[in-house]
Amino acid sequence: MNSDAAKSALIDAGKWISNKGWVPATGGNFSIKTDDGFVVTASGHDKGCLTHQHFLELSENGEIRSGDGKPSAETALHLKLYQLVPNTGCVLHTHSVAATVLSRFETNNILQINGYEMQKSLSGIASHHTPVDIAIFDNDQDIERLAAKVAEYHQQHPISHAVLIRGHGLYALGKDVSETRRHIEGLEFLFACELERIKLESMK
Repeated sequence: MNSDAAKSALIDAGKWISNKGWVPATGGNFSIKTDDGFVVTASGHDKGCLTHQHFLELSENGEIRSGDGKPSAETALHLKLYQLVPNTGCVLHTHSVAATVLSRFETNNILQINGYEMQKSLSGIASHHTPVDIAIFDNDQDIERLAAKVAEYHQQHPISHAVLIRGHGLYALGKDVSETRRHIEGLEFLFACELERIKLESMK
């Protein structure tokens, strides 16, 4: 995919994600792998109102080739996820209420979801009996250190669909922007179901 097509795809994704309420207050950041590097959103822009001027073009090593503004510090985590999961073509980072709350409620380092038909929206999951494990990492303003923790985890437990950053949000992965959008939508449904289940159980 060339850079212009990647920007157009992320503009469209940004409108959709913003309408869902998953990137409030200029939060989140998006990227797509291109023919010669990456396109990533510049920091500080409303993701529902992106234009082609709100992106940076990066080399495969993360060096800025063109674009105004500055990349989010979290761009380093995007690049690490591309490195760790080579078939990834798109990373979308969002800040939904459900993802953020569950990442704090779950005290273990894994959020396991099981028993929902919607699990099959995730690539490689063919049954509601196949558990979905989403790794949770403690938030860290040192993104390089956070990326190193993600890499260490990946060596033992390969990351496939997403990771959660505690009290922060979701990083969803996919082979392209369409698959990543499907993963986000499926996961957000599952997160909402889990929150409702927890609330109902607490009322028993």
